[in-house]
Amino acid sequence: MWEVYETRTAAKQLDALPLEILKRYEKWKDVVRVSGPAGLRRIRGFNDEALAGEWDGHRSSRLNQQYHVIYQIVRDTVCVQVVRVSAHDCRRK
Repeated sequence: MWEVYETRTAAKQLDALPLEILKRYEKWKDVVRVSGPAGLRRIRGFNDEALAGEWDGHRSSRLNQQYHVIYQIVRDTVCVQVVRVSAHDCRRK
């Protein structure tokens, strides 16, 4: 069983999300809790991928065309830390 932790920034961003995106995010968390990041890679709709550049060491999953989740695997089999949930803008802030 995986744990999903959200940074303060991500928690604030979740408050501002449209309801449809929030529901999709909850589904994303369910998949992560049950089967971890490997489960996300099996579901094509999430388009889970490793990031490079400034975001090296993080991964991204799509919630829809515009919104995505940026997360980091903190421990190999235990924890996923959600860093950002926002419209598609990969610049660090």
